[in-house]
Amino acid sequence: MNSAFLRSALLTGLLIAGVNVLFAGLDHGFDRLPVWFYLVQLLILPAMVLPLRIFPQAAMTPEYLRRAGLYALGWAVPYAIYKFSSDALNPAMTPAASLVSYLFTVIVFALLFAAIRKPPVQK
Repeated sequence: MNSAFLRSALLTGLLIAGVNVLFAGLDHGFDRLPVWFYLVQLLILPAMVLPLRIFPQAAMTPEYLRRAGLYALGWAVPYAIYKFSSDALNPAMTPAASLVSYLFTVIVFALLFAAIRKPPVQK
């Protein structure tokens, strides 16, 4: 595995976790964030590293829907940790609405990534 790619995934995971803590802290107050919330953010790091092989494969997949599916698989777990940990802080959370929002966002981003990140044209 490429060390620059691994470093990029870890830095992205730290950035995502930091943004989640920042937004949750601004919404709920940093002093009111439970310890479990901070610990759950650490799960984003392995969630970013484990699907590393999916992204290069997706970038080289010529079929649009298959490429979108690979991108969805790559982002599914890190985004689930981000989304559900912050949603769980809200006492009025509706699990069904949270799940629908999660699925919608993953699908939209997968379709966008697949459209933007097309493989090079073979001549």
